[in-house]
Amino acid sequence: MISPHETLLPSTARALLHRVAVAQSEGRAPSLVGAVVRGGRLVWSGARSCTEDDVPDADTQYRIGSLTKTFTAVLVLRLRDAGLLDLSDPLDKHLSGTGVGEVTIAQLLCHSAGLAAESPAPWWERTPGSLRPGLADVLGERPLLHPAGRRHHYSNTGYTLLGSLIAAVRGRPWEEVLRNELLEPLGMRRTSCAPQVPHASGWAVHPWADAVMHEPAVDLGLMAPAGQLWSTAADLGRFAAFLLQGDERVLGADSVREMRTASAPSEPGEWDSTYGLGLQIVRRSGRTLIGHTGSLPGFVACLWADAEEGVAAVVLANATSGPLPAVVAADLVRIVVDAEPRFPEPWRPMPEVDEALLNLTGAWYWGTSAFRLKLVADRGLELYPLSGHGRGSRFRARPDGTWAGLDGYFAGETLRAVHCPEGRLVHLDLGSFVFTREPYDPAGGVPGGVDDRGWGALPL
Repeated sequence: MISPHETLLPSTARALLHRVAVAQSEGRAPSLVGAVVRGGRLVWSGARSCTEDDVPDADTQYRIGSLTKTFTAVLVLRLRDAGLLDLSDPLDKHLSGTGVGEVTIAQLLCHSAGLAAESPAPWWERTPGSLRPGLADVLGERPLLHPAGRRHHYSNTGYTLLGSLIAAVRGRPWEEVLRNELLEPLGMRRTSCAPQVPHASGWAVHPWADAVMHEPAVDLGLMAPAGQLWSTAADLGRFAAFLLQGDERVLGADSVREMRTASAPSEPGEWDSTYGLGLQIVRRSGRTLIGHTGSLPGFVACLWADAEEGVAAVVLANATSGPLPAVVAADLVRIVVDAEPRFPEPWRPMPEVDEALLNLTGAWYWGTSAFRLKLVADRGLELYPLSGHGRGSRFRARPDGTWAGLDGYFAGETLRAVHCPEGRLVHLDLGSFVFTREPYDPAGGVPGGVDDRGWGALPL
């Protein structure tokens, strides 16, 4: 039997190539590469070029700009998971002398530290990093524009600080830490700080004529953690698979899920876009995509992944503007998901059932609102309103016999089963809310008590 992950249907592959061709033509890009990941591996790639003699492929390097920030964020989360820092720590605890040491590491990760978006002139993306040899040169005289933690304000200087933080804690350059702790474990041998053959050249396309001009490719120096990297569609496919599944050699699944969780407020009018810990989170065509966009003079890039469907797409082009990789990558995901819906995992019974936990399942009532409690794998529970509307969550079992909320309104809250001294189950306690087997069960320990007259008709 052929696995549904092994290949795409010819019609799906043609639709993907057609979308790439339209993007290259209408976006007037010298070249454009697209790739799709499904089931943890690359299942399709395609490219179009303005010359038949030099058509790129999934192994051709392009500059990926701010996609670099996600790599930097992974390295910070690794420090946290190793116990070397806490995301709530002020920067000054680990990197002193910046002048903005009161902002937290989490705020820097999700761009809510209030820092300026760019470094002082000259334009850092087209000038060598040697013009900004120290953090003071990157931050400038007025590094803070907004109160920390109050709003999302995208900041390249913030990720420069995170790169310096990584170097300070590890005692090694950011580039070395990146290579040893992320690129090599994931097998990303074609991702580097400097271009490696074969690589695309960066071009600017004239807005009013089909003419091109070469763009400089400079070393960004201290600002490298914000946008330095060169990579390929194949390597970014490996990175996308990691962002969907995690990899214990780099970052576990729980920490990757944490990165994918919204951590910064959206700007007014942008409710379809927010930011996690180094990851953009957007809504497109009714689905949630995580990843990052990137651009530097001569290049644009995007990686989007649909965690629910297990599908990701990468788009790389060598033009300063014109192609819209964020739109194209979202379209590549949509084409695959719509044409070839994901096969659900086969239903299988649990290998063993705890009778005490089974007794918790069924209908429960919070006041007069009906809920159902279901037992799932690994002693987990799911609690959802029977009406289909209202508050619900999944819960993970703790060693002490309670459960921790994983999502929804009750994320992080504690669910416990309350028994009477004789051992009879009385009610469920969820963050102080009492759930009983009957609506306002007199024997269920309902706070405030239950009227002795019970249920009856409304007096006229």
